[in-house]
Amino acid sequence: MVATLTQDAVDRETAWLVATGDGLPALLATAGGLWDNVQAYYPRTPYEQRRSIYVLRHRISQRRFATQRVMHSYPFRLILWWPLLDATGSAEAEQRLFDIAIDQLLQRILGIGPPQQIDKTHGGRFLSVGEAMGAIVDVDYTDPEHTIPVGGGFRAEVTYSADDREVNA
Repeated sequence: MVATLTQDAVDRETAWLVATGDGLPALLATAGGLWDNVQAYYPRTPYEQRRSIYVLRHRISQRRFATQRVMHSYPFRLILWWPLLDATGSAEAEQRLFDIAIDQLLQRILGIGPPQQIDKTHGGRFLSVGEAMGAIVDVDYTDPEHTIPVGGGFRAEVTYSADDREVNA
């Protein structure tokens, strides 16, 4: 029987995204960031008036090494929601702020902080994150032409992968 440690991967990644004091951008507004909510899993009734990041994964891959070691990999999928909250009603200003918030999120995912500071393990929570062959991190924006009239905001999805620590099989 294979010892699995996959059940808490989403919670571990969420904990990294809300961490503060490590020199990387803080994401939550309560810590000086731009996001109101960062949570594991997508809720039944998502916040419509809160800038939110929902952390999901859509696959678990298992690789075997030397018949006794197993490594799990997870493609994480973050759903980003950014409502139109600008008092002047400027969609352009909100889109610009959304881009700034996404840039800070990317810095946190890639673990790139001040000079000489790099954390590709997300505080030791994983073996490596954002190091997959090919695309490291993808950001796909939903066309605002569709999201503004329907939901009154902007939506994007961020995908990247994480390799977990090896376990004995």
